[in-house]
Amino acid sequence: MRKYSAFAIAREAARHHSGWERAWRSPAPKPSYDVIIVGAGGHGLASAYYLGKNFGITNVAVIEKGWLGGGNTGRNTTIIRSNYLQDPSAAIYEKSRSLYETLSQDLNYNIMFSPRGVIMLAQTHHEVRGYLRTAHANALQGVETRFIDKHEVKKLVPIMNIEGPRYPVLGGLWQPRGGTARHDAVAWGYARACSHMGMDIIQQTEVTGIKREGGAVAGVETTKGFIGCKKLGVVVAGHSGVLAEMAGFRLPLESVALQALVSEPIKPIMDVVVMANTVHGYMSQSDKGEMVIGGGTDSHNNYTQRGSFHHIEETVRALIETFPMLSRLKMLRQWGGIVDVTGDRSPILSKTPVENMFINCGWGTGGFKAIPGSGWGFAELMAKGHSPLTAEFGMERFREGRFIDESVAAGVAH
Repeated sequence: MRKYSAFAIAREAARHHSGWERAWRSPAPKPSYDVIIVGAGGHGLASAYYLGKNFGITNVAVIEKGWLGGGNTGRNTTIIRSNYLQDPSAAIYEKSRSLYETLSQDLNYNIMFSPRGVIMLAQTHHEVRGYLRTAHANALQGVETRFIDKHEVKKLVPIMNIEGPRYPVLGGLWQPRGGTARHDAVAWGYARACSHMGMDIIQQTEVTGIKREGGAVAGVETTKGFIGCKKLGVVVAGHSGVLAEMAGFRLPLESVALQALVSEPIKPIMDVVVMANTVHGYMSQSDKGEMVIGGGTDSHNNYTQRGSFHHIEETVRALIETFPMLSRLKMLRQWGGIVDVTGDRSPILSKTPVENMFINCGWGTGGFKAIPGSGWGFAELMAKGHSPLTAEFGMERFREGRFIDESVAAGVAH
């Protein structure tokens, strides 16, 4: 794999960019692999990468029914934070946030990580109490956050109207080392590194069945034929229930659409990420100047990847009260992603009733921020059968009533 650098860019510019090699291979599938991972989104590719980097397991295939990164990885709003309430959540999200800080160097691929900071607005007294509790929990967990008053919020975001008629800003939970990254680049960087290690990324190949022998996984049936494996990881977000049904078990989750939009590009006006859970909206400004806006999930189960007018109107109407300048902007484009939501709003990283089959799902509206930490923990779970990062996120917690309740931290799209 040729190393990317400023010198390489200058060299290829002199050659009219004729010497660049493909970032990753597109091979035909082999008859069998040590590990198959279904889903070439961020979580699936990160899992494959850390299997190779941390455990030396490189006879791996990553199978994707569409194109690499074409699901939720390419349909999110790129926010990265780790200020969760529960200890298991804070651990895996903080691991992920810390990995993001050096990911460009680790992958030799610029993921455009921007630690610009994240504010979660408190617009009711109930939210003030909740965020103070989270700030205290984060202090014990080693996560750098603090509660700030409304005047500091206004100083960080001058365009904000903190004296809104319905929901005035009373303060906010501030994580200065949170931020954003380029979603496509995260997937591309992991894919390039996986391909360099000899792993096969097989696109446009749908899994149509899961074969079992003696209670253990034997391989997958695909549109390109049967592919055998010793271990199988399923990382397919909103379609997790479909593949679980192929293997003969059910998952405690539901699939819903999550919608977002971007405005026309404008000059820089906001250099932090702002989330407003009370009105179910959040916003940041992209490197291109677009205002990236999102809200809550649809109220009904569906598999659509399109936006809808009524949902966007509801989100923007609520945000205009806090950001009046939005009323003068035009929408550039909108989209939807299919998210998988559990009852306690926490993910599932777990063994399954099928021996040597593992599942990584249930990230709901917070999947992008968790990609490196999810891949790190899931790779360890698949390689060793146990991971401290994933130990509390097993499927059995729903049967045992051992929930990891993050309904407040994850109750809004972010």
